[in-house]
Amino acid sequence: MNDASVTEEASPVTASTTERSGLLGSLVASLCEAANGLRRPADNCPNKHPLPSRNAIVNIVEDLRTVLFPGYFGPSELTAETLGFYMGSTLDRIRRSLREQIRRGFCFGCDGTTTDCEARSDAGIRRFLERLPEVRRLLATDVQVAYEGDPAATSPHEAIFCYPGVLAITNYRLAHELYQLGVPLIPRIVTEHAHSITGIDIHPGAKIGESFFIDHGTGVVIGETCEIGDRVRLYQGVTLGAKSFPLDENGNPIKGIKRHPVVEDDVIIYSEATVLGRVTIGRGSVIGGNVWLTRDVPPGSLITQVQARQEVFENGAGI
Repeated sequence: MNDASVTEEASPVTASTTERSGLLGSLVASLCEAANGLRRPADNCPNKHPLPSRNAIVNIVEDLRTVLFPGYFGPSELTAETLGFYMGSTLDRIRRSLREQIRRGFCFGCDGTTTDCEARSDAGIRRFLERLPEVRRLLATDVQVAYEGDPAATSPHEAIFCYPGVLAITNYRLAHELYQLGVPLIPRIVTEHAHSITGIDIHPGAKIGESFFIDHGTGVVIGETCEIGDRVRLYQGVTLGAKSFPLDENGNPIKGIKRHPVVEDDVIIYSEATVLGRVTIGRGSVIGGNVWLTRDVPPGSLITQVQARQEVFENGAGI
């Protein structure tokens, strides 16, 4: 085989490689140019910390689940002798990892006028850890009411292991503590992770009392400014949402107003009910399935659909 034949056979490969390289280079240049229009919020922060890591936050939540429910999640062979050591080492890992993510969260929300991300993250992680016993107490009430409220539950252990409502409420209660501390972004990552697993969407800003039970759960939506009392039970598909948003003079939605329902103690809301706006559902009320509600309900009310009617139409029945 002479040199000419080698060159002729190799040239298509060389041309194809060059073409692919040119396409890749053009694509990279185009995407980089588009990315230049996206300003990372962290660019405003004098400390220039990286943005929070979603994967790291998910891992932290799973570690927190193991200290809130030891033996149920994480190592299952814990004993009275090893529990303290495991708790201590896990909490220390959580403290270091979550402090870093909180610091990044504050940097994400920095407007360029503050330089105290370090001090705020130190105070934030300390306050968050101090709240864990109260979070654990609240979750114990949630687990107990899940067991008591579901005839199919064989034990509270089954609720902890299996129920999507307990998982979503656990993430919410952890995220709510971070939300209360003013940590940007991270609370939403925590609740949206549970949302992606369970189909239950709870905004971390909602206020929810103890002994809260979500049965089945798929499709439940609880908005940011909801206020839910004690011993409230929701079924699948319930929406506690907002009506159309008021707009400012520029046509943008006005932020920060209370726009979601208030649900008082001992209320039951059955599947697919929709409650919209800043309405109050009075204590001890029952809202039936598929109800659409946009007005206040006094305490002790029973709200149901208009009863369905079946009629026979002969020869059009005048219609």
